[in-house]
Amino acid sequence: MKRIVECVPNFSEGRDPAVISRIVGPFRGQKDVKLLDYQRDEDHNRLVVTVVGEPEPLKEAVIAAIGAAVETIDMRRHRGQHPRMGAADVVPFIPIRGVTMEEAVALSREVAQAVAQRYDLPVFLYERSATAPHRQNLAAVRKGEFEGMAEKLQQPEWQPDFGPPRVHPTAGVTAIGARMPLVAFNVNLNTDRLEIAQNIAKNVRHLSGGLRYCKALGIELKDRGMVQVSMNMTDYTRTALYRAVELIRAEARRYGVTIAGSEIIGLVPMEALLDSAAYYLGLEGFSMDQVLENRLME
Repeated sequence: MKRIVECVPNFSEGRDPAVISRIVGPFRGQKDVKLLDYQRDEDHNRLVVTVVGEPEPLKEAVIAAIGAAVETIDMRRHRGQHPRMGAADVVPFIPIRGVTMEEAVALSREVAQAVAQRYDLPVFLYERSATAPHRQNLAAVRKGEFEGMAEKLQQPEWQPDFGPPRVHPTAGVTAIGARMPLVAFNVNLNTDRLEIAQNIAKNVRHLSGGLRYCKALGIELKDRGMVQVSMNMTDYTRTALYRAVELIRAEARRYGVTIAGSEIIGLVPMEALLDSAAYYLGLEGFSMDQVLENRLME
């Protein structure tokens, strides 16, 4: 593949293997499309897929996967810890090689228009693809979630960019856009008190005066008897993962709580992890040039 675009669609199903298989199916066995990873989370009731490919075949595969989600997921019955507004909740395109951000934006708009027409689905454009400043932030677009979208779409400032000005009865609303790579990074806490995770998330996220390039929510993990600070690090080169960990650790001390562990959702750039490894190991003057695998790829 000479031109590579990454897509990381998030679907509102993390429990039913048959539905997950149907959604992932369009990414398998396609020329110039490679399924890199998919992870399901039962607490979040969410599926995160990572796929790369040439723009045109990737576009067709993504459209088909969204169609599978529309046909198999009923948002009226969906329950999970993660905010969501649609069966195919959010579909970001990320330029990787030989593709500009402008081309990724154009690709996202083509997909948005196609799924709106084909599946009678309302679609918002967000991030770099947004048609207005108030639509750039996914959290603002998704505010109200599935249950509040019918009322939201009646507001003039929240008419969908493509598709009907009403919620799809079972598939809800979808956000499609283009963005730079982000890291979905969660930190688990040794407590089951949700308000502690929510308070810490508020202090960590940029919107509330915390770390730049960090979005955070407090989430309950009922099956594990603990809570989680769930984050999207939107630019790991400017706000490293270890900074989020250390700030959460400091905030947790106020409640007598410790960190139980952390997790990466989906794929992550090597640099994001090496930066934190260098910090915790106290490496001086360390660079990516010292990574064996990097030198082998030259």
